[in-house]
Amino acid sequence: MYREQIDQYIDAHKDEMLADIIELCKIDSAKGSYIEGKPFGQGPFEALVEGLHMGEKYGFAIHNYNNYVGTIDLNDKEKQLDILAHLDIVPGGEGWTVTTPFEPVIKDGKIYGRGTSDDKGPAITALYAMRAIKELGIPVKKNVRLILGTDEECGSSDIAYYYRQEEEAPMTFSPDAAFPVINIEKGSLHGEFEAEFEKSEALPRMVSFKSGTKVNVVPSKAYALFEGLDGSDTEEFAHTLEAELGVTFDVTSENGLMKIEAVGESAHASTPEKGSNALTALLALIEKLNLADCGQVKAVKALNKMMPHGDFHGKNLGINHEDEISGKLTLAFSMLEITETGLKGDFDSRCPICSNEENTLQVAKANMAANGINFTTEKMNPPHHVDGDSHFVKTLLKCYEDYTGRKGECIAIGGGTYVHHLKNGVAFGPSMPETETGIHGPDEFAVIDELVTAAKIFAQVMVELCC
Repeated sequence: MYREQIDQYIDAHKDEMLADIIELCKIDSAKGSYIEGKPFGQGPFEALVEGLHMGEKYGFAIHNYNNYVGTIDLNDKEKQLDILAHLDIVPGGEGWTVTTPFEPVIKDGKIYGRGTSDDKGPAITALYAMRAIKELGIPVKKNVRLILGTDEECGSSDIAYYYRQEEEAPMTFSPDAAFPVINIEKGSLHGEFEAEFEKSEALPRMVSFKSGTKVNVVPSKAYALFEGLDGSDTEEFAHTLEAELGVTFDVTSENGLMKIEAVGESAHASTPEKGSNALTALLALIEKLNLADCGQVKAVKALNKMMPHGDFHGKNLGINHEDEISGKLTLAFSMLEITETGLKGDFDSRCPICSNEENTLQVAKANMAANGINFTTEKMNPPHHVDGDSHFVKTLLKCYEDYTGRKGECIAIGGGTYVHHLKNGVAFGPSMPETETGIHGPDEFAVIDELVTAAKIFAQVMVELCC
């Protein structure tokens, strides 16, 4: 219904759509310092003003929620469909080769620049889908609202502010991912733990240990300092474990102490199996060294017992849950600091739908306590699931299939999206499943044909759900 008209409209306005994306992507809208009336700084404020100006220019009613969020409404009818996009970005960064971050260019069928795919390009794509409905005079009986957020990259406080004032629409999708439909997002448990022990002077001993930069990143490096170990024997032994552990060890000296550094491979915490964890590998080596017995060594052995190298699913911690639709729990032991008198550490676990605080958080806490470790985390972020058989999701998949000729399916991910806390929110488009757009990195891009197709799909979704 209305497909031919929608196709013709979007094709005819493609260049105009790209020009608007370019204009919006010229703005450096990375989060800045608070300015009165501009909660996330100057850049996000400027992007929001520009985005709302575009909506108003095309004849839509707009509303600014104190520069946290802006909205663009298709009409003034009953609330039905929200499209949740964001205009803030990660910093431009270094290493760009095609252009600079805020000088968008079109080249080889792609549009390059920070925000072209995350998420300014998709936001404008949704706006043009709304323009198609409005300017073609398609008789919709309910409203579509485009929500433009400004703090997605740094915690989504913008959306929390918005939903304290507005109710959720019956259906919401965020064009901040990929097709077909992401309807399941695992929950998460950020496990924080600590322990204290008496300082031991007995030799040989470990003086300190440090690894990790962020809780959601599998660490690629770890190092520890030792006193009283034989350097040549230790180095030779460490090298014998490299193939088994999938890391390399470098043994040097630092301020009269032996330093052992492990080098592995980083990965996102939601897919720990794709990396090689230097932290857990170095702990595995340390347990095999002939260190004098003490509380510190006992704590290392306890950590190795509960979160050993290569255990990506929390089996030894007793939380290896799995269900058919959201898959296995994953666990990345990602941060650890050990001194002569204590330790502090963190792990990142992505939890399937069957996980909850009783069978996951409380079990982890009990097992830590049984091994002399104090688990301090009190809450977990619950999983998010929208029924794949709902009319909403089936409509999204149907429109995707009609316009691409591909089989639509529901997808579960370990990460979280903008709609994680919305009752009936999913991630939907705009890129095709195989496309890696380099978001958050240098030379971020969006494929122009995919943006055009997404605009058509979004418009058709509006027809199917709101007419």
